[in-house]
Amino acid sequence: MFPSRTYIASAGCRRAIRLLLALSFIVAFMLPQFAEAAAPKVGTQAPGFYRMVLGDFEVTVLSDGTHPFPVHQVMTKAEAQPGGKVLPLDQVSPGEADALLAENGLAVPVQGSINAFLINTGPKLILIDSGAGSLYGPCCGKLIDNMRAAGYQPEQVDEIYITHLHADHVGGIAPGGKMAFPKAIVRVSEEDASYWLSDAQQAKAPSLLKTMFEGDRASLKPYIDAGKFKPFRYGETLSEGILPVAAAGHTPGHSFYRVESKGETLLVWGDVVHVAPLQFADPSVTLAYDSEPVMAAATRLAVFSDAARKGYWVGAAHIAFPGLGHVGQRDGRFIWLPANYDAAPGTVN
Repeated sequence: MFPSRTYIASAGCRRAIRLLLALSFIVAFMLPQFAEAAAPKVGTQAPGFYRMVLGDFEVTVLSDGTHPFPVHQVMTKAEAQPGGKVLPLDQVSPGEADALLAENGLAVPVQGSINAFLINTGPKLILIDSGAGSLYGPCCGKLIDNMRAAGYQPEQVDEIYITHLHADHVGGIAPGGKMAFPKAIVRVSEEDASYWLSDAQQAKAPSLLKTMFEGDRASLKPYIDAGKFKPFRYGETLSEGILPVAAAGHTPGHSFYRVESKGETLLVWGDVVHVAPLQFADPSVTLAYDSEPVMAAATRLAVFSDAARKGYWVGAAHIAFPGLGHVGQRDGRFIWLPANYDAAPGTVN
């Protein structure tokens, strides 16, 4: 005899129920594993560029990377008495560095930014400073990749203006000793060129600075050989809307670049500040890398006062990326007022 249709249906239902129970068990067993299978961590930042409009100019800040800045090893300060020696900050003012960092929620090691500024004036594409290239190791040398991510190519750069010939400002023009910007003319003050390309100056320089001379020569050589290195004298306009300003102290020929378009001003000030929480609160804090520390402190105080009074934009090489902002004052101290992030910086006509 054949089983009745009712029996067949009930047997089919039982099989379906058993299958559903089995599937439910499998799903219940697997769900925790699915929940734990998150996407792998990426571990990198977004491309390091930031754009703003200055009159008719487009300014693109480019990051060359960050590196742990040795606050306790290189920050210095003059003793309080007239003519006092410049000594390590921790010796002249014990605890000042850590206290000022703590006020800003920071502690050593502090990451130092290396920023450069790409100015599109319309007729020209001008790079102010170039990062460290290969001179600081794997932390840095990211400027060219970030330039490409920002929509520009190194072959498009017409001129490069260097604030001063320290490794983290000039090394990016020739990573590994090879010209990175084949069309560009490289310009720096005659005072800095004369100092850093001098064998005599290298021989008597502090040991801390001796390798800077070697890095400068390696970076500048391909441009010198190609006739593309042209030091300038102060007072000459390098390009329409861009004027170099003497700002000695950090190096003998350290320069600011005043960028102006349609009544708007950006002062690219190179190495006025290395550790913002320290040097805005106490402009007398200097650096072991300063050629003339007392002069560097005087330059810093003067430009802080000028920038706070006049309200122009500042482009800073070593303030946290993108290093764009204004100088303000609060409770008797200078303060840094970072640019408010703008996701749509406008279209240059």
